[in-house]
Amino acid sequence: MMSDFRLIADRVEIEALRGEFSDAVMMRDYDRVASLFAPDGAWRMPDIPVELTGQAAIRAWGEHVPDFVEFLVQTTHPGVIRLDGDLASGRSYMQELGRGRDGRSEINYAIYHDRYQRTPDGWKFSERVYEVRYRDQSPLAGSAAGLLVDQPAGDTSRA
Repeated sequence: MMSDFRLIADRVEIEALRGEFSDAVMMRDYDRVASLFAPDGAWRMPDIPVELTGQAAIRAWGEHVPDFVEFLVQTTHPGVIRLDGDLASGRSYMQELGRGRDGRSEINYAIYHDRYQRTPDGWKFSERVYEVRYRDQSPLAGSAAGLLVDQPAGDTSRA
């Protein structure tokens, strides 16, 4: 019976990790993004192309995101989670739209292929690989509303 509760708790914690990731990315809080990865965790985005290994690399890359991304809206849709003791794997489905500082726009649908590991601080990503399945680079007709674009990292008062 106890193992049933542990399995349920593991699934809830992993789903919360994925939600926390999207929130941190949207709030441009790359200190928090980095903290969601194991110390030697990897974040791979071959279509960008970006490959980051370790929390310091993730944090450093995030410091430069505002230099080239005007805005990004990311929505995470739940996917599969496969548990194996203190390790797990899974997929989550993403819908993103954004515009770069260079004026290029993008809407995409993608999959995060994930590996997770239980740590003393809870479940963390050991690897996230971003696979774009559909991309539309037509100019976006809308604009950033401005409410959250310049919100300081960690400020949830207007979220």
